[in-house]
Amino acid sequence: MSALEERLRRLLGGDETAWLVERARRRLEQGRPLAGTVTLAAATPAQRRAVETLLGRRAGTGTSLSVSLTDLDQVLRTSGVAPDGLREAVIRLGGPIRDLAAERTALETAWQQAFARLDSLLAERPELSGWRSWLERTGVVRRLASTAEEARRLLDPLTEVITRLPSPGLPLGRLAAETCGDAHALDEGRPLATLALSAARALAGLPYASEGGADARRAAWAGVGVHLDDVSSLVLCLGLPGDDHTPTGRVLKAATSAGEPSVLTLRQLRRHETPIAAGLVRICENPVVIAAAADDLGPACPPLICVGGRPSAAAWRLLDLLAAGGATFAYHGDFDWGGIAIAAAIHARHGFQPWRFDTQAYEAAASCAPLTGRPCATPWDPELAQGMERRAVRVEEELVLSHLLTDLATNT
Repeated sequence: MSALEERLRRLLGGDETAWLVERARRRLEQGRPLAGTVTLAAATPAQRRAVETLLGRRAGTGTSLSVSLTDLDQVLRTSGVAPDGLREAVIRLGGPIRDLAAERTALETAWQQAFARLDSLLAERPELSGWRSWLERTGVVRRLASTAEEARRLLDPLTEVITRLPSPGLPLGRLAAETCGDAHALDEGRPLATLALSAARALAGLPYASEGGADARRAAWAGVGVHLDDVSSLVLCLGLPGDDHTPTGRVLKAATSAGEPSVLTLRQLRRHETPIAAGLVRICENPVVIAAAADDLGPACPPLICVGGRPSAAAWRLLDLLAAGGATFAYHGDFDWGGIAIAAAIHARHGFQPWRFDTQAYEAAASCAPLTGRPCATPWDPELAQGMERRAVRVEEELVLSHLLTDLATNT
């Protein structure tokens, strides 16, 4: 160590002056000039003596200790200890000065690049704009990934997953394998699975944050047509015609003869390859309609399916089999934006005639429950969406149950 270096460390490199060097370094890192005064609120006698030695004069009285950075810079220059002043001294004592502003800019740029592919996709998926804002607002990605590079390794495959959603009838493992190259990439507990599930919930019209539990997870994936396995994806029906030559046909025939609802699994429906001929099939959203119809009508109930919210993979498969058999559909659901979104998905795939699910029925239903959520178009009756926005109340299916049962009883 040179004599000059030793002298600098003796004057400014000790514990008693460390606070002063740190304050100067912080200003330089923040891009601020080394001017003005810095103050130590509760200085020790040793700290006061060190400053007095450094400046060559008394440092005042009282408990606080103030130092003019301009004076300190001049002392270092004129003494020859640091010919280029305080900045030089700070660098010699503690190494190069960080440019915090440049680091923040570089870090933010890296995070923007991590989101680049996802944001490019979402520019074409306006239905996910709220979800994207939620990601930013909650910081969930930054909690799951400690660096921008880790985030990119999560968000790039997430983009591939979202590109495939919704995708009716797709097993979760296959979705993971085809989009991520790993059949277990979307298994519960993995960071990518957390983000993908929140996107699925957004597309299904559900709150973005997971409610927890296997049932909620299964329902969220079912909302975009993805099933966790082929026995947990279910659909509830009543009055569907069966047959004597297939396992699923015999199940339906026995249940219809008894006037009891039947719960079919995706596994059963996948193995049933024969179209189901049923004529007009009514679709409801809530299981209470099926239960009430079974109680009131029993074996006399015409074909009725309950999708139970967003159609599961099993529900889509059953609707496909019925459509292949020439069935036509009539739909009723909740008059809220979630119910409208469900109806719109079914209408887009199979079409239907509204079953008390039009503007006239909405206006006639008594309710004072507030309507919330994101509006959705009603292509089967464009005026319905306008009427719902204007009236701003929701009408749950249970409120008009008696009318639905009358229709089923008269098959009109």
